[in-house]
Amino acid sequence: MDISEVPYRCYYEPLAAPHDADPDYEYFQPTLATASVWSSDMQHGGPPSGLLMRAMMRAVPGDGQEFTRVTTEIIGSVGLGVNRVRTSIPRPGRRISMVQADLEAQQPGGEFRLVARSVAWRLLASDTTAVENTPHEPLTASPDELAQIVGFPVEDEDAVPWGKVGFIGTTVTARQPGRKGHTPSLWLRPAIPLVLGEATSHLESIFTVLDVANGIGTRLDPRDWSWMNMDTTVHLTGQPSTPWLGIDAELAIGPRGYGATFADLYDVTGFLGRSAQTDLIAAQR
Repeated sequence: MDISEVPYRCYYEPLAAPHDADPDYEYFQPTLATASVWSSDMQHGGPPSGLLMRAMMRAVPGDGQEFTRVTTEIIGSVGLGVNRVRTSIPRPGRRISMVQADLEAQQPGGEFRLVARSVAWRLLASDTTAVENTPHEPLTASPDELAQIVGFPVEDEDAVPWGKVGFIGTTVTARQPGRKGHTPSLWLRPAIPLVLGEATSHLESIFTVLDVANGIGTRLDPRDWSWMNMDTTVHLTGQPSTPWLGIDAELAIGPRGYGATFADLYDVTGFLGRSAQTDLIAAQR
């Protein structure tokens, strides 16, 4: 594995707010490290999800509550022009609270358009180890016990044509047999910082990569089919202890042009939660 293969320093560069800008917004310049496998003119869903998590983490107090459910909606194409993010707390509380972050992308005319939104529930943490129960044992190997590569494999039986494209080419991955049948389980982490000059937290790290579940869970050939997701909902049963996220995913496809990706998520210590994504399935023409 050679991290020097990644030609980018970060996913986002922080920008000074324009003169007379709304002080509630933070401004960022996305780099090409955020680019989607579907189009080099828009971002993959992963980095915006990480950026929204970063914003939400900075908006909440250190009150002992933890992020337990996060839904990210991709409302429009997340462009590579200037992005800006703001947060709000629709439901404050001592034991239960909700936080929201909106991402807006600058359009060719200079105006900003809402393109993504994350809404998260936070719950007050307490000791429930006496009744701890998880649906699956930890994955059979940790990423440090497996061969690691930059991007997805492109030259063997698990190869995918988009394994080094855009954002995918900025991830570090390690494979092992999956538990859902026809696809492997994958450990992932970002190879570069989310924001230039900042250390990426473990929670920001896993939210930067977990959008790829629908790519891990499919055997569709992107030369024949597309399977873009417009949302990701994550339910967590704990908090990540490292930047690594283990994903064991499966894409279920119905007969009417849409499907859903369901994934079990893992920390290096064991089961971490589940995610679900709505996918638009379309033949490439």
